[in-house]
Amino acid sequence: MTEALDELARLAGRYRAFAADEAHGVSPHYDRLTQEIAESAAVLRFLLDLPAPRRQPNLLLGAATLIAGRPPDIASLTGMIANRANELRATMLQRTTQTNEPARCAVLLPLLAALPQPLALVEVGASAGLCLLPDRYGYDWGEKRIAPGDPAAPMFRCAVTGSAPLPTALPRVVWRAGLDLNPLDVASDEDTAWLEALIWPEQEERRRNLRAALAVARRDPPRVVRGDLLHDLAPLMAEAPAEATLVVFHTAVLAYVSPPEARRRFVETVRASRAVWISNEAPRVFPDIAARTSQPAPHWRFLLSVDGEPKAWTGPHGQSLEWFASGD
Repeated sequence: MTEALDELARLAGRYRAFAADEAHGVSPHYDRLTQEIAESAAVLRFLLDLPAPRRQPNLLLGAATLIAGRPPDIASLTGMIANRANELRATMLQRTTQTNEPARCAVLLPLLAALPQPLALVEVGASAGLCLLPDRYGYDWGEKRIAPGDPAAPMFRCAVTGSAPLPTALPRVVWRAGLDLNPLDVASDEDTAWLEALIWPEQEERRRNLRAALAVARRDPPRVVRGDLLHDLAPLMAEAPAEATLVVFHTAVLAYVSPPEARRRFVETVRASRAVWISNEAPRVFPDIAARTSQPAPHWRFLLSVDGEPKAWTGPHGQSLEWFASGD
């Protein structure tokens, strides 16, 4: 009994931490809701019946949104658990939090454009592959803009501080492929509905950009291969044309790879290849890289690095780029 109560308390603490650290100031709806979940015995008991990796807040919120067709409040969520628990459980067991945020291309583009052209891209944890299309979007960094070739393509806004090497032209990509344990299909209504369900309630610009990026992707879908980054990355890299600069990149993915030894093996695979390695992850994912910065990590930022060298703090949805001064 004591062990079960302790597990309930830990789970409640996880949802309170999500409210305070992730949702607060970003999504008032999810801030309030996850605090209420932390006080709801019915919701917590439902979550405890799931495997531990499936109890995460974003997965619960996305699954409930998908089923209801709108973000839940605490009353509708407890009602869903009372009346549709099997459907909610099945969705949370089937799906994973594969948020595919194409606006992250705004922080990747300065690095991609600075490399010898043309490029061959491999994205690890690609989801539906929307970040494999950086050359098909538009960008607005304030002082510099690049219009998309397709006027219907999204224009991603990104606030820049520091002397970031903002490009004036899009990179030239001649080959691209993604790797994911469970690839999503841009032509599937079910898969794209799941991507929309993962967007938080107040983030309408992200929703519009996602829909526009999906429309771009459907006209020429990126190739995303089902596979594991520890076993299937090297064969995929070997397919890239030799005349192109090979780039392996990932964003908000490696936190889901555990233990840390597995991350180390992934890095060794990339560094042993001819690829340029671009990482855009929470600082805790690669603490050795974060330790090379002279600035403490701002709240809820990712660390952008190239071949293990830190370059900038970035907003998790590509909304900001805080370039380090030389020597940081």
